[in-house]
Amino acid sequence: MSDETTAADLAAMARDVLDRIRYVVLGTIDEDGRSRTSPVYFVPHEYQDLYWVSNPASHHSHNLHRDNRLSGVVFDSTVLPGPEARAVYVTGTAREVPADVLAQHLPKAFNPERGARAFTAEELTGDADIRLWVLHVDSWEVHIRGGHPTLGTGTDRRIPVDPRL
Repeated sequence: MSDETTAADLAAMARDVLDRIRYVVLGTIDEDGRSRTSPVYFVPHEYQDLYWVSNPASHHSHNLHRDNRLSGVVFDSTVLPGPEARAVYVTGTAREVPADVLAQHLPKAFNPERGARAFTAEELTGDADIRLWVLHVDSWEVHIRGGHPTLGTGTDRRIPVDPRL
Protein backbone atom coordinates (compact mmCIF):
# COMPACT_ATOMS: atom_id res chain seq x y z
CA MET A 1 0.00 0.00 0.00
CA SER A 2 1.50 3.37 -0.98
CA ASP A 3 1.85 6.30 1.43
CA GLU A 4 -0.69 8.25 -0.63
CA THR A 5 -3.22 5.41 -0.53
CA THR A 6 -2.63 4.96 3.17
CA ALA A 7 -3.21 8.66 3.85
CA ALA A 8 -6.41 8.62 1.78
CA ASP A 9 -7.62 5.45 3.53
CA LEU A 10 -6.88 6.86 6.99
CA ALA A 11 -8.63 10.14 6.15
CA ALA A 12 -11.65 8.17 4.95
CA MET A 13 -11.64 6.12 8.15
CA ALA A 14 -11.49 9.31 10.24
CA ARG A 15 -14.42 10.80 8.31
CA ASP A 16 -16.44 7.60 8.79
CA VAL A 17 -15.85 7.57 12.55
CA LEU A 18 -16.65 11.28 12.90
CA ASP A 19 -19.79 10.88 10.77
CA ARG A 20 -21.14 7.71 12.40
CA ILE A 21 -20.24 8.02 16.08
CA ARG A 22 -22.35 10.41 18.13
CA TYR A 23 -20.22 11.02 21.22
CA VAL A 24 -16.84 12.59 21.80
CA VAL A 25 -15.05 12.30 25.14
CA LEU A 26 -13.75 15.78 25.94
CA GLY A 27 -10.54 16.16 27.92
CA THR A 28 -10.23 19.44 29.81
CA ILE A 29 -7.82 20.65 32.48
CA ASP A 30 -8.89 21.20 36.09
CA GLU A 31 -7.53 24.15 38.08
CA ASP A 32 -5.07 21.82 39.84
CA GLY A 33 -3.73 20.55 36.50
CA ARG A 34 -5.51 17.19 36.55
CA SER A 35 -7.35 16.02 33.46
CA ARG A 36 -11.13 15.87 33.40
CA THR A 37 -13.05 13.79 30.86
CA SER A 38 -16.66 14.27 29.83
CA PRO A 39 -18.62 12.47 27.10
CA VAL A 40 -20.89 14.75 25.07
CA TYR A 41 -23.12 14.26 22.04
CA PHE A 42 -21.60 16.22 19.14
CA VAL A 43 -22.15 17.26 15.55
CA PRO A 44 -19.15 17.72 13.25
CA HIS A 45 -19.14 20.50 10.68
CA GLU A 46 -16.76 19.91 7.78
CA TYR A 47 -14.57 17.97 10.25
CA GLN A 48 -13.02 21.29 11.33
CA ASP A 49 -15.54 22.18 14.04
CA LEU A 50 -17.30 19.94 16.54
CA TYR A 51 -20.45 21.35 18.20
CA TRP A 52 -22.19 20.33 21.42
CA VAL A 53 -24.47 21.84 24.06
CA SER A 54 -23.66 21.97 27.75
CA ASN A 55 -24.82 23.62 30.89
CA PRO A 56 -22.61 26.65 31.59
CA ALA A 57 -22.24 25.47 35.20
CA SER A 58 -20.92 22.03 34.23
CA HIS A 59 -17.41 21.09 35.28
CA HIS A 60 -16.01 20.93 31.74
CA SER A 61 -17.65 24.24 30.78
CA HIS A 62 -16.01 25.89 33.79
CA ASN A 63 -12.66 24.39 32.78
CA LEU A 64 -13.01 25.61 29.19
CA HIS A 65 -13.88 29.14 30.27
CA ARG A 66 -10.63 29.19 32.23
CA ASP A 67 -8.46 27.30 29.70
CA ASN A 68 -9.85 26.72 26.21
CA ARG A 69 -7.40 23.98 25.21
CA LEU A 70 -9.18 20.71 24.61
CA SER A 71 -8.37 17.15 23.61
CA GLY A 72 -10.97 14.62 22.65
CA VAL A 73 -11.46 11.13 21.35
CA VAL A 74 -14.25 9.74 19.20
CA PHE A 75 -14.05 5.95 19.40
CA ASP A 76 -16.20 3.28 17.89
CA SER A 77 -17.53 1.43 20.91
CA THR A 78 -19.96 -0.52 18.72
CA VAL A 79 -17.26 -3.04 17.73
CA LEU A 80 -15.41 -5.65 19.73
CA PRO A 81 -11.73 -5.11 20.50
CA GLY A 82 -9.53 -6.29 17.67
CA PRO A 83 -9.27 -5.72 13.95
CA GLU A 84 -12.24 -3.37 13.71
CA ALA A 85 -11.17 -1.02 16.53
CA ARG A 86 -11.18 2.60 15.36
CA ALA A 87 -10.75 5.99 16.99
CA VAL A 88 -10.09 9.60 16.04
CA TYR A 89 -8.23 11.88 18.45
CA VAL A 90 -8.77 15.63 18.13
CA THR A 91 -7.04 18.62 19.69
CA GLY A 92 -7.84 22.29 19.44
CA THR A 93 -9.50 25.16 21.23
CA ALA A 94 -13.09 25.37 22.37
CA ARG A 95 -15.37 28.26 23.16
CA GLU A 96 -18.93 28.97 24.11
CA VAL A 97 -20.61 30.49 21.06
CA PRO A 98 -21.55 34.08 21.97
CA ALA A 99 -25.20 35.06 21.64
CA ASP A 100 -24.42 37.77 19.06
CA VAL A 101 -23.06 35.19 16.55
CA LEU A 102 -25.26 32.26 17.51
CA ALA A 103 -27.47 32.58 14.42
CA GLN A 104 -24.43 32.00 12.18
CA HIS A 105 -23.62 28.74 13.99
CA LEU A 106 -27.06 27.18 14.41
CA PRO A 107 -27.30 25.79 10.83
CA LYS A 108 -23.90 24.08 11.28
CA ALA A 109 -24.38 22.90 14.86
CA PHE A 110 -27.40 20.64 14.48
CA ASN A 111 -28.03 17.78 12.10
CA PRO A 112 -31.33 15.90 12.52
CA GLU A 113 -29.86 12.91 10.65
CA ARG A 114 -27.63 12.32 13.69
CA GLY A 115 -30.69 11.67 15.83
CA ALA A 116 -31.04 14.77 18.00
CA ARG A 117 -33.19 17.82 17.63
CA ALA A 118 -31.96 21.30 16.83
CA PHE A 119 -32.05 23.87 19.61
CA THR A 120 -33.26 27.41 19.03
CA ALA A 121 -31.33 30.55 19.90
CA GLU A 122 -33.80 31.20 22.74
CA GLU A 123 -32.97 27.79 24.25
CA LEU A 124 -29.24 28.64 24.22
CA THR A 125 -29.20 32.21 25.60
CA GLY A 126 -30.44 34.31 28.49
CA ASP A 127 -31.79 32.25 31.39
CA ALA A 128 -31.58 28.98 29.42
CA ASP A 129 -29.82 26.02 31.06
CA ILE A 130 -27.59 25.20 28.09
CA ARG A 131 -25.18 26.92 25.74
CA LEU A 132 -23.72 26.01 22.37
CA TRP A 133 -20.01 25.15 22.32
CA VAL A 134 -17.63 24.63 19.43
CA LEU A 135 -14.25 22.93 19.27
CA HIS A 136 -12.12 24.26 16.45
CA VAL A 137 -9.90 21.28 15.62
CA ASP A 138 -6.21 21.99 14.99
CA SER A 139 -5.10 18.38 14.60
CA TRP A 140 -6.54 14.91 14.09
CA GLU A 141 -4.94 11.52 14.68
CA VAL A 142 -6.28 8.04 14.03
CA HIS A 143 -5.73 5.00 16.23
CA ILE A 144 -3.66 2.29 14.57
CA ARG A 145 -3.68 -0.98 16.44
CA GLY A 146 -0.40 -2.82 16.86
CA GLY A 147 -1.62 -5.76 14.78
CA HIS A 148 -2.85 -3.70 11.81
CA PRO A 149 -2.06 -5.77 8.66
CA THR A 150 -0.05 -3.03 6.90
CA LEU A 151 0.58 -0.26 9.44
CA GLY A 152 1.01 -2.33 12.60
CA THR A 153 4.24 -2.08 14.57
CA GLY A 154 3.30 -4.42 17.41
CA THR A 155 2.27 -1.45 19.56
CA ASP A 156 -0.87 0.66 19.25
CA ARG A 157 -0.10 4.20 18.10
CA ARG A 158 -1.57 7.32 16.57
CA ILE A 159 -0.98 8.61 13.06
CA PRO A 160 -1.72 12.23 12.07
CA VAL A 161 -4.45 12.59 9.46
CA ASP A 162 -6.59 15.32 7.93
CA PRO A 163 -10.17 14.20 7.29
CA ARG A 164 -10.89 17.40 5.34
CA LEU A 165 -8.84 16.08 2.41
